[in-house]
Amino acid sequence: MSTTFHATYDGKVLHPEEEVDLKPNTRYIVIIEGEEKVSEIGGEEEYPLTAIRSLATDMGVSDLAENHDYYAHGRSKNTDLP
Repeated sequence: MSTTFHATYDGKVLHPEEEVDLKPNTRYIVIIEGEEKVSEIGGEEEYPLTAIRSLATDMGVSDLAENHDYYAHGRSKNTDLP
């Protein structure tokens, strides 16, 4: 039988993060595969796009998407757009 679940180690004991179907007071072989960072807020992992969003800065240019070539490459502004 093989069971996979996430657990948090507090320095002494592994605490499963969800209900597990194991018999109490029974020895099991445990294989540790990796380490995951746990966010301090709410004890859950931070969604990757949330971290990326925090890096965004206001560039002060309201038409950057429409005139990307002008700002990035010095080409003429796109005046054909409504």
